[in-house]
Amino acid sequence: MQHAKRYGAKLLQLVPGPPKLQSAATRCRPLPQYTPISNARAVIAINNIGSEVNPAKTTRRMANSKYEYVKKYELDDTLLPGCFIVVRIDGKGFTRFSDLHKFVKPNDKQALDLMDECAKEVLREFPDVRIAFGESDEYSFVIHRKAELYGRRSSKIVSLLTSCFTANYVRHWPSIMGPERPLLAAPMFDGRAVLYPDEATVRDYLTWRQVDTHINNQYNTVFWALVQQGNKTPAEAQATLKGSTAEVKNEMLFSQFGINYNTLPEQFKKGSVVIRQREKVVVKHKEDGTPVQRERVAPVVLHVDIIREAFWKEHPELLA
Repeated sequence: MQHAKRYGAKLLQLVPGPPKLQSAATRCRPLPQYTPISNARAVIAINNIGSEVNPAKTTRRMANSKYEYVKKYELDDTLLPGCFIVVRIDGKGFTRFSDLHKFVKPNDKQALDLMDECAKEVLREFPDVRIAFGESDEYSFVIHRKAELYGRRSSKIVSLLTSCFTANYVRHWPSIMGPERPLLAAPMFDGRAVLYPDEATVRDYLTWRQVDTHINNQYNTVFWALVQQGNKTPAEAQATLKGSTAEVKNEMLFSQFGINYNTLPEQFKKGSVVIRQREKVVVKHKEDGTPVQRERVAPVVLHVDIIREAFWKEHPELLA
């Protein structure tokens, strides 16, 4: 009780009361100076009677007022509005990384499946990503032109998509690569953001990546056939393929090694496309063990042609 009275008395000294009537003799003397206090501050003061001041909060307010000028050195990296954002993630030093982990050449099915799973995780985490395309150790993610993801800040978008992909690469490695191939080094990926003004340009970008997939895969398939089955050194295989056309490479594969390029897995030839589709998933089981399924929208991996018009007619919502 005495504690409350003591702090209450101090508060009354701060809050001005109604002016007192003055005599003619004292009316001309100057009034004492005081700092007015608002009703809101008075209420806060009453509520805080007996409480201690948090020095951390006080220090933080002082630091912000004194040192926040350093924020002026940050560059504005807001991406232009109304443009599609394509974030391309690429493996750093994956030639050495793949040799260390004994990736199968020219294509390691498990390593490609791992990349696809990471891309699916990105689509689960970021709804603004409409479609993704991957080949080898790279993946491209298309963010819709109307998206306001993180205020369209380039550094924020690129860093988060890249870290999400990298973290899931480590997370899913044991289940996909298997115990016989433990992770021996930290995988690293770089990322960049590129703006494209319209749907046609985005489609051209994705077409470019799928064409690149075919060219690289065809070359690598012949190259490694010459090295692994033709007993040529890498330099000799490179010299053999220098300036050769696609037809020559296909003929070389079939005539020398009995490999029909057209029968190779579509994943190797066309890369991976990740979109969202409705699919049935098991949500629970009945008492008798019967699974109960529900339709849900989930990321799926396709190995299809995205160059021709058929794919986009089937999925008009991707870039709309």
